[in-house]
Amino acid sequence: MAQGGLRYRFLMIVLVIIPPVLANIDNSVTKKKNSQTKNEDVEDDNGSTPLESLVLKENHVASESKQSESVTAQKIQPSPNTNKNEDNGKKLQETNNGSKQILQDQQETVNNKQAQEMEEYYQNGTKILKRSRDKNLRKEGYKLLVKAADIGSTKAMERIAYALLFGDQLPQNVTAAKDLFEALAENGSHKAQTALGFMHATGIGVGFNQPKALVYYTFAALGGNFVAHMILGNKYLNGINLPRRCEAALIHYKTAAKYVADNVALRGEILTEKVRLTERAENRSSNGEIMDFDLYQYFQFIAEKGDLQSQVGLGQLHLTGSKGIEQDYEKAFYYLSKAVRGGSTNALGFLGKMYSEGNEIIAQNNETALMYFRMAAKRDNPIGLTGLGSAYLYGKGVAVDYEKALKYFKKAADKGWVDGQFHLGVMHYTGLGVKRDYKVAIKYFHHASQAGHALALYNLAQMYGSGTGVVRSCLTATELYKNVCERGQWTERFLSAYFAYKENNIDSAFLQYLFLAEQGYEMAQSNTAYILEYEQSALISKMDCYHMALIYWNRAAAQGYSYARIKLGDYYYYGYGTKVDYETAASHYRLAAEQQHNAQAMFNLAYMYEHGLGTEQDLHLAKRFYDLAAETSIDAYIPVFLALCKLGTIDLIHSVQYANLSEVWKQINLDGLLLLWHLWDIFLIIILTLLVAVLRIYRQVQ
Repeated sequence: MAQGGLRYRFLMIVLVIIPPVLANIDNSVTKKKNSQTKNEDVEDDNGSTPLESLVLKENHVASESKQSESVTAQKIQPSPNTNKNEDNGKKLQETNNGSKQILQDQQETVNNKQAQEMEEYYQNGTKILKRSRDKNLRKEGYKLLVKAADIGSTKAMERIAYALLFGDQLPQNVTAAKDLFEALAENGSHKAQTALGFMHATGIGVGFNQPKALVYYTFAALGGNFVAHMILGNKYLNGINLPRRCEAALIHYKTAAKYVADNVALRGEILTEKVRLTERAENRSSNGEIMDFDLYQYFQFIAEKGDLQSQVGLGQLHLTGSKGIEQDYEKAFYYLSKAVRGGSTNALGFLGKMYSEGNEIIAQNNETALMYFRMAAKRDNPIGLTGLGSAYLYGKGVAVDYEKALKYFKKAADKGWVDGQFHLGVMHYTGLGVKRDYKVAIKYFHHASQAGHALALYNLAQMYGSGTGVVRSCLTATELYKNVCERGQWTERFLSAYFAYKENNIDSAFLQYLFLAEQGYEMAQSNTAYILEYEQSALISKMDCYHMALIYWNRAAAQGYSYARIKLGDYYYYGYGTKVDYETAASHYRLAAEQQHNAQAMFNLAYMYEHGLGTEQDLHLAKRFYDLAAETSIDAYIPVFLALCKLGTIDLIHSVQYANLSEVWKQINLDGLLLLWHLWDIFLIIILTLLVAVLRIYRQVQ
């Protein structure tokens, strides 16, 4: 499809689907079109501009002259005027050529101006969307993208199509997004091909068509789309609609991981919180809590009052963009500078880091960075020590000195600073200043990777993938590359999905989590299943919710999430989205109990042993798993106590039922019974004490 056809389809979608967004857009585009219309009104019937009309008239005069000359030549002999006419014809031809060149130059100037204007709109809009989570600012960002797309920016059209698909500050319209993606895909857009692959793989907006989805993903990956590489890597690794092929998964994940590692090395890692909806009541997440806005304002208030810890904390949050706070270098510099004046050594190290790396607010300056690093290092601050080590390792503002670099990195590593551990691994891996030792390098990379250092994970993946210093392991290398990939810039969609869920925009949250789940994120898979089970999305019929949720609980459980494994057991026990199958339910509970030591799974498995569901009835094993559940979690004390009481009662009933009562009666010592009767008050006190203990435990649990 031609670029003009693509632009036409985009304009039709914009005019029909998102008029509210365009209502407040600057009138500059309209004025531009009006000026173009005025120029078109003065065109002649052939659609020519005045300059083109002049050229045509001159050509017409020239042709009439030639015709008259030919007639005259038949009647009279050639005269000197003939030569003059030939000269005039040449001059007219030169004039025509010059006019055409002027037109071409003018058109090229207009095209260059439009391209520059288009790129400015796109870059400014993208910058707003990347930096801000404020609704009004994001709307302004999309307005700029609409302007860029109206001029013909394919990149802007791609972002708008995704916004239409996910409902990000634009009215969610899956059909319109599909139409735009199809038009973009025909022009070779790998982002559009990835989106169409996702839609066909999940049946969103189109029918389920896994072969077509794989075709789109493959072409997108060939076109350089790293998300498509992640999706294909996940499918090959877990055998989803493709045969399990570790080597193929390794290639795809390695390609995407290299892109992520290069970005981290250049710009640093941006931490993105990933909130589990299953644990939302406790507001827990994998990297920490998402900071509430009221709490953020409180920290701002006490930071302005001089609280040193709040100043450093806010500076660090804005520097890294973590805990749901926008990355803002200006605010980071402001708070860290206040903390430095208050005497914070960590703030010295962070300011040194900002000057060493440079950003849009602070120009890169090695001398200033070294000044801050030295001040921090004098106080044994690990950030300053690592900064000085990097300066000597790479020659930033000082001469390269591997011995000094090694010394500073060791000091930082001894204090548990992961950057120091990582750089020690690099020096031992490359043999800079020390004897090359892969085993020592692996040791330091392992230490840093346990704290989630992206580059340490990447280096470990390379070593396991190539068998350098370790026995080659395709599976280990692939898992490490996958871990690196899941730290890419696309993880920012977790936050937009969570905020959409908080605002009760279920369809938007569901689609965004579903897209991340397709990439292989375990947390997105469990969140997708959670929404399917507990919320109602208009995009999925109620009949299909349990079946689809079962798929994603299964994928999350395969990645080691114990809660998902329990949910699988529940689905097979109650027959949600599948047939009732007690044996399969018991096997899932057993896996969660034995591998993840989950108290709920132990309790459920004990219940099944007690009643002989999916396994042979065994009261002794039932009691054993009840006891294990109580030992594993304090929350299980009361349920286990009641279950054991019930189990003991049943055991007593069975004993009485099968006992010979006459023989038992003969063995009873009546004198003993009388003695026990005289001690009835002691037994009553014991019973009451037990009841009080149970009530106290229950209140502590609450």
